Amino acid sequence: MSFLRAFGYRLPPLSVSNDALEKRTGRAAASIEKTSGILERRYASDEVSVADLGLAATNVCLENAGLTAQDIGLILFSSGSAERIFPGPASVLAAKLGLTATPAIDIPVASAGSLIGIAFAADLAPRYGNVLVVASEIMSRRISDTDPDTAILFGDGAGACIVSPNEGFARIADTALFTDGNYADALQLQHGGSIQMKGLDVIIQASRKIPRSIEDLLTKNNLKPADISVYLMHQANINLIRKVATALQVSEDLFFRNIDRYGNTSSASLLIAASEWRAANPNLPTTPIVLAAFGAGFNWGAILALPA
Repeated sequence: MSFLRAFGYRLPPLSVSNDALEKRTGRAAASIEKTSGILERRYASDEVSVADLGLAATNVCLENAGLTAQDIGLILFSSGSAERIFPGPASVLAAKLGLTATPAIDIPVASAGSLIGIAFAADLAPRYGNVLVVASEIMSRRISDTDPDTAILFGDGAGACIVSPNEGFARIADTALFTDGNYADALQLQHGGSIQMKGLDVIIQASRKIPRSIEDLLTKNNLKPADISVYLMHQANINLIRKVATALQVSEDLFFRNIDRYGNTSSASLLIAASEWRAANPNLPTTPIVLAAFGAGFNWGAILALPA
């Protein structure tokens, strides 16, 4: 048995508006908002690394959990925008935390990596103790203004989560993860290149696969979409969130949303959204919660959390 114990997040201070991107990309600010739901996003400064952002989010998460770095038994770090191929930011974060023997593993899966990390942590926490799941992205360094369809979407940020084997505000009841490599080329980042995305392919597949994974998970646990109090989903595009809500036949108001302020922060977005939701709802949940994400690979899935 494993529990969601705490969340935390950190965002760079620099806000980049749609008006600023209109000047860079030629894409009208009103069009950006209409097609994505984004009004602004954050960009990290040149001296900040993916691990730096991850550390800042981790420190907030540890404080919220009432823990120190020495209480962590395992680190799972997701990023699709790390500065180098290897070693990844997981070991760098461990060193920044003063940990010299704690296992720290990278999950280099854009957008869906934090969901995968939480799902893995649910199984590994009984063995390793408190598992720190971190997702940190500096996507602003992986976009090109010559591809405005992609450049307008992404922002930078980091989120963190503690999965504990013995206490927390919600129990992780079940997880479901999936991969379909037939669409791997639809969302990719080549070495030394910028993000390449076939947006129509991504949204078509995501709007089909996410609801199906949620419905299957809920059916397995004798629940219906209307039984869920909040859906914490990867903040990719406001239109995708609406499509998922429609497919599940629930109000889109059940889906926490902050994409208007931060854009798509890839794997960090789920944890940033969960952190803001938890801060706004500090009492113990009394109804089920669903976390869901879809990302490169394609990888996607859902997690069901029940009142502790």
